[in-house]
Amino acid sequence: MSILIGIVGLLLTLGLAYLLSNDKKGINYKAILIMIVLQLVITVVMFKTTFGLKIIEATSNGVSKVLSYGYEGVSFVTGGLVADGVSVFFINVLMLIIFTSTLLSVLTHIKVLPLAIKYIGGALAKLTGLSTVVTFNSINSIFFGQSESILAIKAHLDKMNDNKLFVVCTSAMASVSASIMGSYMNMIPAKYVLVAMLLNALSALIIATLVCPIKKEEDEKIDIKEVATTDSIFGAISAGALDGGRVALIVAAMLVAYVGLLALINAFFEAVFGIGFTGILGYIFAPIAWIMGVPGKEILDAGSVMGTKLAANEFVAMLQFKEMIPNLSEKTVGIVSTFLVSFANFSSIGIISGSIQAINGEKAGVVSKFGLKMLLTATMASMVTATIVGLFI
Repeated sequence: MSILIGIVGLLLTLGLAYLLSNDKKGINYKAILIMIVLQLVITVVMFKTTFGLKIIEATSNGVSKVLSYGYEGVSFVTGGLVADGVSVFFINVLMLIIFTSTLLSVLTHIKVLPLAIKYIGGALAKLTGLSTVVTFNSINSIFFGQSESILAIKAHLDKMNDNKLFVVCTSAMASVSASIMGSYMNMIPAKYVLVAMLLNALSALIIATLVCPIKKEEDEKIDIKEVATTDSIFGAISAGALDGGRVALIVAAMLVAYVGLLALINAFFEAVFGIGFTGILGYIFAPIAWIMGVPGKEILDAGSVMGTKLAANEFVAMLQFKEMIPNLSEKTVGIVSTFLVSFANFSSIGIISGSIQAINGEKAGVVSKFGLKMLLTATMASMVTATIVGLFI
């Protein structure tokens, strides 16, 4: 029954995207169908085949092994501050971002990532008939944050029409940065982080190109020099470490603010209405959780976490969800975990608009106007990813 509900939910999400479309005649149905089939194939292979399960296990173990070396650096700097067996979020989770950001910077400098992204994005463009710049940006968003992925295509912004700009910005918002992947894996199951990162790139293109259809332009060329900007390997290490440090501090500051405010608002709502704010969010988002395939008895818990993610950010929601996981079914854990792996929240509108403002003031004004529509579209992309994952759990 839950599979049938999930299929209906997927169709409803795609149908809503169609109703929101500003150019229904320009929709590239072939591209959308190809990307949905790709998502289904990826999910089946990863979750329903021995080969896929081994890949997930090997990848998760490999990532965990690499991250263990990062913990040596964290331990060297913070050794003695935390007793054995005690976990401090800033030290055990956020400081790891510095190491992963450094690794990402090195791989970018030696052109491993830029070349892979260019050719994977190019293959996707040929397969679907979509714009090369748009598919490059979509694949690029798997690895880099919202600001960095947009900076990589800054030379193309002037030529972009509003629809293409919308698709590019939505792809950035619907993704996450690989530099914080390790932090997510400390809070939710690694396999759902990995599959969400892959599927979100396609989900964002599916929903965004339904809402704002685009056409392929033949003269688009990607210059990977715009992705790799460091002058030396040591410069890349330094840049990555400093960028990671900034991200860790920013996330820490946001968590202090959001978790504290959420506790305050919860206390106020409980005193006045007899129910916490997160409880109200649970009722609001429960129907959405249900059409995504979450079992009926768990939709309030799932809805509460989903609402928290949209209102605050994914870190706050993951911290809330981490405590719930032992008491929830595998299906709910999979659907909600996958939904949480994206930057789709209200603060991201400002981040993306600010990133565009830094390189093209005129386009920033356009982005600000469609900010809420972009957030809705990115959230729907997360719903598509989570619903598809739920079909195979």
